Amino acid sequence: MIELNVVNRELSVDEVQITGVTTSSLFLIGDADSIQLASTFDTPPESLIIGPFVPLSPKG
Repeated sequence: MIELNVVNRELSVDEVQITGVTTSSLFLIGDADSIQLASTFDTPPESLIIGPFVPLSPKG
């Protein structure tokens, strides 16, 4: 079991600049009683290409 102790103190944010996000991200400033994250994958299986990729040699 992991124990997490949080000490709330004053927080002041002047500016936030985000240049990119990952496919699964959370950006939070402030308090939250609970956070529950979920993710779905909506790409059809036939559109996935999984490697390794082997180059085809030309016939001749």
